[in-house]
Amino acid sequence: MDYKTQRDRAETLRALHAIGVDNAAADNAADDDGPLVLPNAWDAGSAIVFADAGFDAIGTTSAGIAASRGVLDGEVLSRAELLGAVERIAGAVAVPVTADIEAGYGDAPEEVYDTVASAIDAGAVGVNLEDGTGDPADPLAPVDDHAAVLRAARAAAEDAGIPIVVNGRTDVFWLGVGDEGDRLDRAVARANAYADAGADCLFMPGVSDPDTVRALVDRLDAPLNVLGGPGAPPVEALAEAGAARVSVGSGPMRATLALVRDIAAELRDDGTYDAMAGGIPYDDLKTLLEAAAAGREA
Repeated sequence: MDYKTQRDRAETLRALHAIGVDNAAADNAADDDGPLVLPNAWDAGSAIVFADAGFDAIGTTSAGIAASRGVLDGEVLSRAELLGAVERIAGAVAVPVTADIEAGYGDAPEEVYDTVASAIDAGAVGVNLEDGTGDPADPLAPVDDHAAVLRAARAAAEDAGIPIVVNGRTDVFWLGVGDEGDRLDRAVARANAYADAGADCLFMPGVSDPDTVRALVDRLDAPLNVLGGPGAPPVEALAEAGAARVSVGSGPMRATLALVRDIAAELRDDGTYDAMAGGIPYDDLKTLLEAAAAGREA
């Protein structure tokens, strides 16, 4: 991807978050009503389907990418393998792609700087960085440490000349950290420290009820990303509560694997093929992929 194309996509992604507008494409994006609805892809094919459906931007899912390689989430997949998937996804579509890079693949800010720089080299125009550690005894990184990670991400973007969207994620609600009564205060304090460190958007998985979303929006210093999925309110309700971005994480990938499991069970138990009846016809798939290739070359 050439520099101008990538910079334009970064500006468009920023505009979709109402962060800033510096070009005509971003101007048009900023005119859209409602939150950014961000489907999460795990490979080039899923990204092409989402882009064909008309989404303005696409996120990646680290859990989905890991599962597609047969391993668990949580930086079990090597950084090179994760970023290889990001590069294939970003190269498959003509819309902005923001990459879930977990905790940044490094204990030191300098290591995370390198990861973010490599994600930009792979074509990403946004990154998601989480403060979860994977350690049940100490589930969240110290606030100052994660703030340093986010500053490193911002520095990598500035050095590359690509104004990426940095999504600062806190797992306070996701992991149920602390007493329920002070969880919101704890999450707000962390998130606002992340915004001060350079996060453009703040992600709090585990929160979707409109009252809590409203309470967060009232107190946060940057736009709020909410995780949607079964059991969560629809996008319209989340938008009314003030959410600026609604993503779906690994949900589409897991739903796809559930269909594969149904196909397997039917084929094994009944020797029939009904579960495959809703598949994309081969000729339609060919047309879809040809259109995606033409869009990339335009």
